[in-house]
Amino acid sequence: MSKAGGDSSVIRIAPYSFIHVLDNNSNVTRVVVCPHTFTRQEHESLVMGPEPMIMIPPRHYCIIQNPTIIVNGVVAKDANGQVKLRHGDEEVRFSQDPFPLYPGEKLYGKVSPLQVVAPNTALRLRAIRDVKDEDETAHSAGDEWLFKGPGTYVPRIEVQVAEIVRAIIIKPNQAIRLRARKQFKDERSIVRKAGEEWLVRDSGAYLPAVEEEVVETVSAFVLTDKKALQLEAINSFTDVFGRSRKAGDTWLVTLKDAETHIPDVYEKVIGEVKLTTLTSRQYCIVLDPSANGKPQLGKRELRKGELSFFLQPGERFESGVQPVHVLDSEEALLLRAKEGFKDGKDSRAPGDLWMIYGPADYIPPVEVEVLEKRRAIPLDENEGIYVRNVKTGRVRTVTGEAYMLKPQEQLWEKEVGEVVEQLLAREVTRNSKEGGGPVQYTRDKTRVVTFRTPHNSAVQIYDYKAKKARVVFGPDMVLLGPDEQFTVVTLSGDVPKRPSVIKSLALLMGPDFMTDVVIVETADHARLSLKVSYNWAFELNTADAAASAALFAVPDFVGDVCKALASRIRGVVASHTFDSFHRHSATAIRTAVFGVGDDGKIKNRLQFGSNNLVISNIDIQSVEPVDQRTRDALQKSVQLAIEITTKSQEATARHEAERREQEARGRLERQKILDEAEAEKSKKELLQLQAQSAAVESTGQATAEAKARAEAAYIASEADVKQAKLAAEANRIRVEADLAQLKESQLAQIAHQKAINTLEIAKVRELALIEQSKFDETVQAIGADTIKSIAQAGPEMQAKLLNGLGLKGFLITDGNSPINLFGAAQGLIGGGAASASSE
Repeated sequence: MSKAGGDSSVIRIAPYSFIHVLDNNSNVTRVVVCPHTFTRQEHESLVMGPEPMIMIPPRHYCIIQNPTIIVNGVVAKDANGQVKLRHGDEEVRFSQDPFPLYPGEKLYGKVSPLQVVAPNTALRLRAIRDVKDEDETAHSAGDEWLFKGPGTYVPRIEVQVAEIVRAIIIKPNQAIRLRARKQFKDERSIVRKAGEEWLVRDSGAYLPAVEEEVVETVSAFVLTDKKALQLEAINSFTDVFGRSRKAGDTWLVTLKDAETHIPDVYEKVIGEVKLTTLTSRQYCIVLDPSANGKPQLGKRELRKGELSFFLQPGERFESGVQPVHVLDSEEALLLRAKEGFKDGKDSRAPGDLWMIYGPADYIPPVEVEVLEKRRAIPLDENEGIYVRNVKTGRVRTVTGEAYMLKPQEQLWEKEVGEVVEQLLAREVTRNSKEGGGPVQYTRDKTRVVTFRTPHNSAVQIYDYKAKKARVVFGPDMVLLGPDEQFTVVTLSGDVPKRPSVIKSLALLMGPDFMTDVVIVETADHARLSLKVSYNWAFELNTADAAASAALFAVPDFVGDVCKALASRIRGVVASHTFDSFHRHSATAIRTAVFGVGDDGKIKNRLQFGSNNLVISNIDIQSVEPVDQRTRDALQKSVQLAIEITTKSQEATARHEAERREQEARGRLERQKILDEAEAEKSKKELLQLQAQSAAVESTGQATAEAKARAEAAYIASEADVKQAKLAAEANRIRVEADLAQLKESQLAQIAHQKAINTLEIAKVRELALIEQSKFDETVQAIGADTIKSIAQAGPEMQAKLLNGLGLKGFLITDGNSPINLFGAAQGLIGGGAASASSE
């Protein structure tokens, strides 16, 4: 508010400003605009202002609430002069001259620039009142439409901007999936129902309509010659290739159909299918193969390489891609027919078995099943296999050849029992340790059971089918037949003997020994423990089958022999007292074991007829009382006897030692006397030899010295003479050499000087000739008359010059060159004479 002289009733309104003045008498508010100096009356009051007018620049707008009513360009007023307003309404005003706000009008917000819609952008407009747009299209309240750019949107009160819609850029190999919000016709004039979905595949910018909802962006699957796409129809429809698809149908899209494929809204992607490639050495069997797009359920199809294909929907491999069966000359395939078919000239019934032998390549037809691949089994003479015929059930042994199983044959596993398995494993492990090889052993039950019979041993084998036994003597290799089993030898062991301690497949023939402890009781009831060892061996003719079978007649011959001999020993010992047995224990025991012959002597062997076992000797290792008191008494008596014997031996030894000491002392004294006599003799001889040696030494030394001095003087004189001769000869040679060198040098100098002189003479002669020829040629070239003229020209010119200068003669020099006045005097004389004559 501007005031003049402090009077508040005067209001100066600046340019482009306005005020609102209330007339209190009529209660009407009016607008007073600039430029103006307003004088307020008593009944008037200032309601608002001064306020700047509303200024809308170009391309701007503002919204006025409660705008005035304009009639024919004039603001309408009521009877009281109050401005009429559209209460509750709004008005959009654009670029115009500055204008004031009438009473009741309000500026909503602020002056804003018009909204520019960029390319590929649109405004989604919503009608909040019934309205017609610029092209006279009627829109009801609630209708929505797009204002597409590029352009400038002019706002209207009836229209509300719901949102800014930006175009979606569809790249190559992409599409957008749309859903209809309500039924409408799209830009291709296709009627879309509410909820319907479709794809837009055209590359570029796509601006969705208000009825369209963007679900997602779909990327294309890139198809190659090695990759296909398997699809399934969700609903019945026609695909992009124009093919009719029913709900549930599955199919492949390959590179032949398109390089890329964007799945339709009714297409479900099952997955990518890789290209199956078969080489010339591969094949496969496809189950449920497709024909005309329909799988033939239950059918099998053989496909051989070279071939590349995609598995059609519903097709699957039976066993994947298989390599061609390549058979060498030692291999074969066992085949079985699954169904009847014609195999070349042969007819195969279901279940037939046959074999294909190598060398060959084989691809089985779909009617044939490959049971196994067999290879010829190489067998040495001591190796074999058990073969069973599946038709007859007969089992046989094949050894010593490379054998290929027949179609009706298979390997048979032979069971030998747990004990035999352990014994075989122990034998193989022991042999492996001795050879330094591995010790782990697992028996191949299809291989013929072999056992190396050790030297001097026997193995019994029983054939349960023939009900016969055979004995194999070592060293030999035992090959067990299909119906044969080993006879396990179970013997007593340990000391004292216990049954079933030793188990073995081979029975050793001996000789060997067995040790046992026997408890006996004497006639006076002294209990003794005898530890005895028996030497034994089997004596039989191995060619006799009956004698060989008798070896195994007694299962535990060790236990039986030890029991029998212990019984004999106990019977004999029971008839002796302790003292008698202690003194004659060896005789008593040997008598008990071997018995007494007809001649009254103890026998030296005992033979058992049941198995031809022979006891050849007995060793009594110890005899100990079992009762402690008897053991103590026996120990005391033994110690007393030992003590008496020891003392007797000590006295005898002491007497013998004293006797030997006296004899040794006498021999020592005698030897001392003899040694002293011998020493004196040796000393005498030594002194004589020393005297002779000293005399010889003195004489020889003097003679040697004299001879040496004479020889030295002679050698020195000879050396001096020889040295003088050599010096004279050297001097002579040196002088002669110097003389010869001087002579040669002088001769060389003379020759050199002669050559130089000759050259100088020749040079001077040549130069003289050259000068002569030069002078002759110069004279000839100039000519005699010319020379004469030249000779005369000089003096005449000088005379004329001197005469002109008034001089009789002159001489010019630079002071450096010498002057020859020898001819000058003649000139002067001649000149003077000439001058005189001229005067």
